[in-house]
Amino acid sequence: MAMASRTNGRPEPEVIVNYGDGFSYVKATMTDAFRPGGLLDKPPVVLHSVRPLTKAQRETIRKEDVKLIVNEFEIPEAQAERVLVDHMGNVADALRSLVEL
Repeated sequence: MAMASRTNGRPEPEVIVNYGDGFSYVKATMTDAFRPGGLLDKPPVVLHSVRPLTKAQRETIRKEDVKLIVNEFEIPEAQAERVLVDHMGNVADALRSLVEL
């Protein structure tokens, strides 16, 4: 088997697939992802714990605002409601807080 060409003292990665848009899958990266302790063994990140809202809290938010946040950020409705309640129904502040995460 021939040795791969070198750049900066490192062998070039073995490319499995090259795509037309310039992206490619590299064998070493894929192997690392499936090793124990690799990318697949890491737990998912939870942004907010979602607790039930009281009736008074639900009255401070509008359904249109919840729908906007759910559609734009693709988050669960309960999480969108919680963000709005945390910002006292102010949509602009709620959107800013989600963007800054």
